Amino acid sequence: MIDLDYLTFLENILTENRKANFLKVLENRTKHFTVAVEDVYQMHNTSAVMRSCEVFGIQELNVIEQRFGKRIDKEIALGAQKWVDINRFDSVSGCLSDLRSKGYQIIATTPHEKDCMLEDFDITKPSALFFGTEKEGLSQEIMDNADGFLKIPMVGFTESLNISVSAAIIIQSLTNRLRRSDINWKLTEEEILAKRLDWAKNSIRDIKRIEARYYQDNPR
Repeated sequence: MIDLDYLTFLENILTENRKANFLKVLENRTKHFTVAVEDVYQMHNTSAVMRSCEVFGIQELNVIEQRFGKRIDKEIALGAQKWVDINRFDSVSGCLSDLRSKGYQIIATTPHEKDCMLEDFDITKPSALFFGTEKEGLSQEIMDNADGFLKIPMVGFTESLNISVSAAIIIQSLTNRLRRSDINWKLTEEEILAKRLDWAKNSIRDIKRIEARYYQDNPR
């Protein structure tokens, strides 16, 4: 349950322009699609995927760090980590189980004999889009558990794209189609309130001190 009084208190600290921008951006946020990256060795690639999620309105990024412990490259993310929710997993099975429990189908973005071209992909179903390592692609565990396979049409000699480029192309294409559809893809009112609270806290310096003082003056 969102503490609406606390939300109002924090938003009163923000400028009117900042609050208006929050509402404008949240109007285009979605959890209908989510993105997952598996053991991406180059740290800047994960950060760039996160930036694409933020730019094109994907609210959640799932990061599987089974083999390579990493941190988000803040320079590449350019602040996106403040606005995108990062769910971290230390195993493929844990990530798959979590996403399925939320109603997502698992889509492996890789060339495959049963793959679907990007423009033909069915956007009606909530989908988790998986992207793999730079050299090896997705693991066999994800391939074996995928409900579908998605690829970008290519007509040149090169058979693959950098993960961050692939993610940007796919996310932009699918979210554009989603917004033109009559699918119920937007965040719920409760989710919007939760993000307003998170974003307000992320926008205020010394938020821990301010929060402690607020609840001292306004005990629950």
